[in-house]
Amino acid sequence: MGTEHSKNERRRSMGFLRKGPKLPAWEDALLSGKEPKSLLKRGLRYVSLSLIMKGMTSTPDFLWGLPEVQKLNLSRNQLVAIPPSLGKLDRLVVLNLGGNCLKCLPKEIGLLRNLKVLFVNMNCLTEVPAELSLCRKLEVLSLSHNCISQLPLSFADLSNLRKLNLSNNRFVQIPLCIFALRSLDFLHLGSNRLENIAESIQYLANLQIFIVENNSIRSLPRSLCFLTTLELLNVDYNAIQALPDDLYLLRQLPRIAWNPMDKGLHIAHNPLSRPLPEVIEGGLDVLFNYLREKKEHH
Repeated sequence: MGTEHSKNERRRSMGFLRKGPKLPAWEDALLSGKEPKSLLKRGLRYVSLSLIMKGMTSTPDFLWGLPEVQKLNLSRNQLVAIPPSLGKLDRLVVLNLGGNCLKCLPKEIGLLRNLKVLFVNMNCLTEVPAELSLCRKLEVLSLSHNCISQLPLSFADLSNLRKLNLSNNRFVQIPLCIFALRSLDFLHLGSNRLENIAESIQYLANLQIFIVENNSIRSLPRSLCFLTTLELLNVDYNAIQALPDDLYLLRQLPRIAWNPMDKGLHIAHNPLSRPLPEVIEGGLDVLFNYLREKKEHH
């Protein structure tokens, strides 16, 4: 009996070894007995911490005791929430939360007054906290690939915002607050549910790249033609039948473009009325001459 009991114990012991030890807490797994500060990388300009693809479902507690961190990358994990403690990292300049499972952001994000770059793309957000508008230094914001349908009016206060990516969301119209963002030079609203572009688009006088591909836009407003700094206008895959006569004013567009990020006018896959399809085949100069002559005859 004793011998049989010993064999069973050995079998159980071997089985345990094959399965491997139980996973320790996040802190132990990430630190391996080191001090939290040992994870920081001190570059010439920034103190950074990267925890990409660590399989985390929650943020490690030691993180909130590192107030000196300026660049924090928590992307491509399985985070479902960011705690209010985020507000303690008030020296953050760059924050990457992309590729997680976040349904909301804590209102304490508004305490990050030095934040210039924020990525929250590829999550499950349905809304954005109004407190984000307190991050007045914000220059780059990506909220792409979420489930957002509106933005807080207070977003109009983000006067330094230059690049905004809202693609692959659920916007039916361009939020009004966007037209107050006069510093924008890049605006991506592709793959939403837009049916029109408001005349107020003309207020974005510094816009260089405007992407609204893969929506349900039926026409382009005349005011779009006053954005003479545009170098890339992408309206591929919409329901556009006619073009505004003043489109020829967009002289910074170098060509009819076909590759997604090439500068120029992207107008493919629209039910354009004849003779526009044939005119476009001749190139941008031919199109602009056609529109100019059409206007003069009117």
